[in-house]
Amino acid sequence: MACSYLGPCFLLICSLLAPFVSGSQIQRTSLPIISFDEGYTQLFGDDNLVMYRDGKRVHLSLDERTGSGFVSQDLYLHGYFSASIKLPADYTAGVVVAFYMSNGDIFEKNHDEIDFEFLGNIRGKDWRIQTNIYGNGSTSAGREERYSLWFDPSDDFHQYSILWTNSQIIFYVDNIPIREVKRTESMGADFPSKPMSLYATIWDGSDWATNGGKYRVNYKYAPYVAEFSDLVLHGCAVDPVEQFPRCDNTESSQAIPTGVTPVQRIKMESFRAKFMTYSYCYDRVRYRAPPSECVINTKEADRLKSYDPVTFGGGRRHHGKRHHRSPSSHAEVISI
Repeated sequence: MACSYLGPCFLLICSLLAPFVSGSQIQRTSLPIISFDEGYTQLFGDDNLVMYRDGKRVHLSLDERTGSGFVSQDLYLHGYFSASIKLPADYTAGVVVAFYMSNGDIFEKNHDEIDFEFLGNIRGKDWRIQTNIYGNGSTSAGREERYSLWFDPSDDFHQYSILWTNSQIIFYVDNIPIREVKRTESMGADFPSKPMSLYATIWDGSDWATNGGKYRVNYKYAPYVAEFSDLVLHGCAVDPVEQFPRCDNTESSQAIPTGVTPVQRIKMESFRAKFMTYSYCYDRVRYRAPPSECVINTKEADRLKSYDPVTFGGGRRHHGKRHHRSPSSHAEVISI
């Protein structure tokens, strides 16, 4: 969002959105961008995966026949993984675009996973992002969070990144951290700790993705196309047989974030206070007490509780004169 002088009201709006600028204005990582063939191979989808001539940009599509996806050629134990993604536009209910790490093909009963999932919506409603982690097959202990965004992710490319170390996992949107998971002793094997591959997929999630399955994929709007560019795979590649990491210690490793800086933490807290719509840490229906890795923020707690007092407050939902607007409303950002 480029701010110019159009009056005091416009300047106020710009100042409120200052921490959240468009992807084109975000400083890109200085880590090397690789071509598709250097780091990835097609997972499924036949000709629903199309590579551009430069070899550094691909698109995945979903139609009546199939979705599509690709996967990294190597397994990795920790690192920084990133892609710029442009999501499908218009009616996208039921559509799921995923950018994630997993080892489910190797460890079927005790797999690890680190997820970015983009959930489509009906026309006029925004895409939503869901993040999640699993460790050692801990799928019964959901650690989901969901957010709206300060931009339309179908208008342009935006950068989505995962930092995974032995002690923390950080999710980024346009280099702004939106979630930080610090490993605690009580998490044990629930913290992802085994080598994983990086995946990108688009598929039909009609049974759950939009309002719990109320709105399904409508193939009259197909093909649904997600575009990927600026692919970064920077981590410790692991031999799939010997499980021995081959870490890259080149100078570019200095560009990998080591954690959340004080400035980034301010931006992260601002993002979460304005755009987070669900967090397992505050779900009093699922957890009587927050899991050990949760860091409770009163602003987050109060906002979620006002939105859904049953889930986040343990109280009863009130149906009266007071009306709670959806946290995904862009107008809410301007009025704060």
